[in-house]
Amino acid sequence: MDIHVKEAKALYGKTDAYKEYVQKSASRTAQQEMNLGEQVMDFFVRLGRMRPCDPGCEEAQTWANELQAFLTEHFYTCTPQILSSLAESYAAGGSMTENIDKAAGSGTGAFAKEVIDAYVNSL
Repeated sequence: MDIHVKEAKALYGKTDAYKEYVQKSASRTAQQEMNLGEQVMDFFVRLGRMRPCDPGCEEAQTWANELQAFLTEHFYTCTPQILSSLAESYAAGGSMTENIDKAAGSGTGAFAKEVIDAYVNSL
């Protein structure tokens, strides 16, 4: 089991969002799951290329909206509260931040948090 999946289950296993994730992922193959993970990382690569734009710029805000829609479509209903929580993990400095920064450039995890914070505050 992927470390991020283990962490998510430990933190959110009893939530409706986690139950929705389990339901949506039940019919997917391991390859499909891996492809979705790659698509999520592609979001961060796109964001990394936007830097150093202002976190509130139109392009960055469109990115946040598209990320939220992607997560909702494929994983769970990504409410503004959940998106804000994810943003915290993107910038927290652990394995999530390391993976994002490795794929998209140093500081992209922290930048993602700034972009998402601006997006959620504009809703």
